[in-house]
Amino acid sequence: MADHTEGNEEFVSSVDLAEEYKTSGVEEIFAELDRELVGLKPVKQRIRETAALLLVERARRAMGLCHEAPTLHMSFTGNPVTGKTTVALRMSNLLYRLGYVRKGHLVSVTRDDLVGQYIGHTAPKTKEVLKKAMGGVLFIDEAYYLYRPDNERDYGQEAIEILLQVMENNRDDLVVILAGYSDRMDKFYESNPGFRSRIAHHIDFPDYKSDELFTIAESMLDEQNYKLDAEAQDMLEKYIELRKTQPYFANARSIRNALDRAKLRQANRLFESQTGPVNAEEISTIRAADIASSRVFTMGVPDSMREEDIAEQENKQ
Repeated sequence: MADHTEGNEEFVSSVDLAEEYKTSGVEEIFAELDRELVGLKPVKQRIRETAALLLVERARRAMGLCHEAPTLHMSFTGNPVTGKTTVALRMSNLLYRLGYVRKGHLVSVTRDDLVGQYIGHTAPKTKEVLKKAMGGVLFIDEAYYLYRPDNERDYGQEAIEILLQVMENNRDDLVVILAGYSDRMDKFYESNPGFRSRIAHHIDFPDYKSDELFTIAESMLDEQNYKLDAEAQDMLEKYIELRKTQPYFANARSIRNALDRAKLRQANRLFESQTGPVNAEEISTIRAADIASSRVFTMGVPDSMREEDIAEQENKQ
């Protein structure tokens, strides 16, 4: 790589992008994403494309070529617990590694963190959040709740106006990611064209496939030193297929709730059936009966929607 000088700046004549991919830490970030998140191939592909753009822009800057910092504000859409927050965290790290943000931290907020309850309360709340997020990424979950046109006394519009101004004037020091359900986010952008015009990257997070949910379940159990016997594996596969068609399904959260309840049943089964010592194998094994007794299997009847009301509507989504 040869250097040459133009004015007071030093530029290089060539850049090895493959080497930059490794030495910048971007390769490591994608390895972490693959370890942490099952599936999501289209999401990971979009993030890789964004990383490629940033690497090329950085190379152009190093060569002294005409370049312009890309607009990096993003929209993540999809159902609950499909990896949006995890991807946002890795994105903040990626932007830091490539020099597009100063700190690389993630500040995750909802409407309540930005909007006040009385006149004069919203502006300082919103500005304080923005101050904390500067130099990193601001992740606003369920962003559509900022806009409530049916309530003329709502202060969300004030927060929106402040956000739009900062997104435009400070885009070299702050990246904003708006997240939420796809259909609600579409309506939100229709009502707030200022946001749509400032967001360059729209990434949709698909629901997990059944086999991916099963892999997630096995990973969750393995982390806690539990396992499924062969019959329980078959039963969990049936559970997943059925649960996906029922109300309040929340992807990985639904699976975690199901496993928590299966462990509860396993503990009760062991307690009631054991007359002597229990060994590590038995205390670590989930059996088919621990899953089959779930009321999810009888949810065809309206008043059978129990199972702790589907884990309090999957923890309110």
